Amino acid sequence: MERSFYRFPDGCAVTEYGRLVEYLDLREESQYGDIVLAKADRMMRGMECAFVNIGRKKDGFLPLKENSRSFTDGEIHSGDLIAVQIKREETGDKGAFLTRDLTIPGKMIILMPKNRYIGVSGRIQDEKTRERLRETGKRIAGGEWGLVMRAASEKAPENEIRLEFAELLNRWKDTINRLRCAQKPGEVLFSPDPAGQMITDYGIAETETVYLPELPAGLKSQLSAAGNRKVKLSGGGNIIIDRCEAMTVIDVNTASAVYSGEKETTVTAANLEACDEVAVQVRLRDIAGMILIDFIDMDRETDRSLVEQKLKEAFSRDRRKTVIHGWTRLGIMEMTRKRV
Repeated sequence: MERSFYRFPDGCAVTEYGRLVEYLDLREESQYGDIVLAKADRMMRGMECAFVNIGRKKDGFLPLKENSRSFTDGEIHSGDLIAVQIKREETGDKGAFLTRDLTIPGKMIILMPKNRYIGVSGRIQDEKTRERLRETGKRIAGGEWGLVMRAASEKAPENEIRLEFAELLNRWKDTINRLRCAQKPGEVLFSPDPAGQMITDYGIAETETVYLPELPAGLKSQLSAAGNRKVKLSGGGNIIIDRCEAMTVIDVNTASAVYSGEKETTVTAANLEACDEVAVQVRLRDIAGMILIDFIDMDRETDRSLVEQKLKEAFSRDRRKTVIHGWTRLGIMEMTRKRV
């Protein structure tokens, strides 16, 4: 994989084979991943949720039941001061999505101080390796903590993982100390480094980072073009991207596309080319949630399977979790991408 990582004062960027695929503006006031002090205001037990004050105009949304069965915290009551983590920033009329199942991320592992779950990154597919890492995680956690073994832990010696575990525990202790002193909802108790997180997610070594005074002109033009509704394909086709409140719809068109061979070959070639561009645009625009892709109609099942496999391959390079659900009855590709 020909991947490059660029750091500059205002942000950072990732390119693959010379194409800009992700851009992070460090000037944006995003608190994704921050652990903050919250005050439980409105308890909606019938809906199993609470609306909590996190120092903003809009209250945050907090589920009363966490997804993990091994979550260790008890019930909360109206007026309680608690530590919550921002899992998704507020959008539109919706407040930030919060969780009490806190995580402290590292390069090789993720510490879950209020959990006992031992997990392994989904990027690691080999079952023997997964089981080995799970056993390593159990030894390190000692039944007192939750851990997720990240992809970087696969080839790391256990003593190095233990050293990082100790560092993450110290960060958690600092967070606890801030929590004891905090009084005002919204006070930040822990804040991860988004640029460092990007480096970790992509497995980029610090020595591979290119430091620049600003985003290069070529990448600036690619970033600017990512705001366009229509994106042209090199073969003459195009894709149209429409973002709605509930989902994003992407339409693939042949337009002036001319490929050698019969009509079905032309259509399939245009769809295959669109797969790579769709993946780039989704990552660069940070599109998440439900995504529907209306590819050009194909008659042969083999061609449909080929396009689905190509789309999965294109998104395999994404650091965000994506699931290709397949074709709907109307012949539209359905997929989801984790929202953060």
